[in-house]
Amino acid sequence: MDELPEQEIPAVLAEARRHARLGQVGEWPPAFFASFASGRTDLGRNHDDLLADGFGRS
Repeated sequence: MDELPEQEIPAVLAEARRHARLGQVGEWPPAFFASFASGRTDLGRNHDDLLADGFGRS
């Protein structure tokens, strides 16, 4: 910043603020986490079997 001409500082600050807004992270965890209850504790371990079965679809 010390090396920039005075008239360029507002544009640089505006660009930095724009990038800061773009990088903001939403709430964690997202709302879809834990959006279903299966009663099972082995979902991660048996994911291939669950997907092959249609993951609970009829």
